[in-house]
Parts: sequence; C-alpha cells; structure tokens
Amino acid sequence: MFSLWKLRKKKLHQIALTLIPKIGDVLVRQLISYCGSAEQVFKTPKGKLLKIPHIGNILADSLQNKSVLEKARKILQQADDSGTKLLFYTDPEYPARLKQLYDAPVLLFYRGNADLNKQRVVAVVGTRQSTEYGKQITEQLVSELKQYNALIVSGLAYGIDIVAHRASLRSQVETIGVMASGIDIVYPKSHKSVAKQMINYGGLLTEHTFGTEPDQRFFPQRNRIIAGMSDAVIVVEAASKGGALITAEFANNYHREVFAVPGPLGKPSSEGCNRLIRNNKAQIFTGTSDFIDSMNWNFSAPDQHIELHPKELDLTGFTENESQVIFLLRQHREMQIDEMAWKTQIYMGQLASLLLNLEFQGIVRSLPGKKYSLVYL
Repeated sequence: MFSLWKLRKKKLHQIALTLIPKIGDVLVRQLISYCGSAEQVFKTPKGKLLKIPHIGNILADSLQNKSVLEKARKILQQADDSGTKLLFYTDPEYPARLKQLYDAPVLLFYRGNADLNKQRVVAVVGTRQSTEYGKQITEQLVSELKQYNALIVSGLAYGIDIVAHRASLRSQVETIGVMASGIDIVYPKSHKSVAKQMINYGGLLTEHTFGTEPDQRFFPQRNRIIAGMSDAVIVVEAASKGGALITAEFANNYHREVFAVPGPLGKPSSEGCNRLIRNNKAQIFTGTSDFIDSMNWNFSAPDQHIELHPKELDLTGFTENESQVIFLLRQHREMQIDEMAWKTQIYMGQLASLLLNLEFQGIVRSLPGKKYSLVYL
C-alpha cells in the first residue's frame, strides 16, 4: 500500500511539472536532470532553480506555487476513472524509440493493451482523399505484415489512416492511433467506433490532456510522434501538401526509414509520393517482401545474440569514439543509432560512418530498425 502511494505521488508531480505555464518538454527534462526527479524540482529553492540554464524568475516562481498539484490530482483521477495510462518519459512502457528524440513529449496519455516497444513498428500514412488504389495497397500491406507481428501506427484521420486501422483490426494486427486531441475526444467523431475497437486490440495515444479539442497546430505535433515511435514510415498516397509529407519529413529528420508507394502520373493523390521518391527522401515501395528485405526483418531474433566479455576483444587498435561505441554495445547488447548518438554525444553523420567502418571490420552488425549489436568474435 505504501509503495502504491509513493508511485501515485511520483506520478502526481510528473503531471504537475508538465502543467507549469511556459514550460516545454526540453525544459522539463533539463529540470529533472538537474534536480533528480519531478518531486525534487518542486522542492528545490528558487535560488538554486535560477542557477539552472534557461530558468528565469517567472518560471522559478511558478515552480514554487504548489496549486498546480491540485490540477494534476484531477488529471490523475480522470486517468484512473477512464483506464488511461500516464506514461512519463522515464517509464519503461514509454516508447523507447520516441524517448531518444530531443522534441519527444515528456508525458503521454495511453489507452490500450499493445506493447509500444514491440520489435517491429510501422507507420502507415497517407492522404485523406484516398483512392481505391491506395486502399487496396494499404489493406494488402497490413495483411502481409501480420506474420511479422508488426505494430501498425497511424493518425486516426480520414483516408489512408483509417483504412490502415480498419485493415489492422480485420487482420488482427495491433494498431495504435495517435491523436491530435485529448484521449477522451475522438476526431473525427465518425471514427469513434473504430477507436473503441482499437483500445481492445492496440490503443490510442496522445500528448494532450483530457478535454483538449483538436486544433490545427496539434496535427504536426501528432505527426512527429507517429514518425518518432516507428522503425519505418510508409506513405501510401499523398498530395503535393499534407500531413503525410510532414510525417515523412519528421521521419527523415529522425533517421527513420521512409518508403513511398509510386502512383500514376498526373494523379493529385500520388504527387507527394512520386516527389518523395524523385527527391531521394523515400525509398520506392514495390511490395511487402521488398520492404521486409530492406528492413532486414528476416534476421534471426535478438535473443540469439551472444554477449561479449572484455577479454574477447582488444580495444587498443580502436579510436576513442569506436571504443566508446563498443563498450556501449557490450552493456546493452543492441541499441538504436539515435540512442547511441545521444549517449555518446557523437554527431549522427560521424556515428553512422563509424558504425559502417566497424561493420566492415566484422565488429558490429546492423539489425532491423536502425539498431546495432556486437558480433561474437
């Protein structure tokens, strides 16, 4: 009982920290990094808070005001009543792929039963004005991904998004809908019945608190979550402008794999996809089997990897950065390149080149989802 009380108290302060006016996700992480925990942030004297970079008088005063805890208590109660999980970025259930990104939300509202850290996560997105061609491609793709136990992520919007969710439910493939509203407000309303089914076979996810109505500025924010929590983004159909292209742009920035389905020339619904391919911002999607090969998903399961011990590899012939990467992979067995860059503070381009060199030497091997592990020598 005492441990449960401590857990709720911890969650209460985590929620409260996100409710402080003018505070953002980056600053929340910084405060916790300096103070140790969300609860400790509220206990830290103003003088010490002011010594933290980017913390001014107004924000320091807000952190001294405990009234925000009452608002947090109401949100915690709403979560309990609605069966909503509150995932702080330090929680193990929080999407690990998303966690490593600098602009990831620190708090997520989640209703569902799917593992957000599945081995394979694919975002399927596209235009709201989907064609019969796009629907057929989406339904076939989702059906063929079932054997790989993939988690399908999309935005619950009209068009390709809802086709992907419905196809997932029909094929019994877990699917996550990322929302641009509160977890209790499904948009569009016509998708409520699908959203309800998804809670039982996948889930709904948002960074917005209860009662938040959808807003134009929230949709790009939602798209970054879709891209960030996935191994790959497949754009089935896209006009010259739209949310699917924004998702693809985020995915490229996050070093995720991007695929686009080519379409007929002159068709508005294919302009965006064809342009992504032309500009080398997406690989051409020619079928699920080719996609699986590109993702290297026919590779043996991660639990077959053998952990190395220090005596098995002489590090004297490696550079400081190479040694740092090898030690890191010894500790974690496998790791995404984004997380590696964050922990080593090696520039992404330099790290990619370094890993390629180690792969040529037979020291590391690449895994699905831009992960790497050591090769047993």
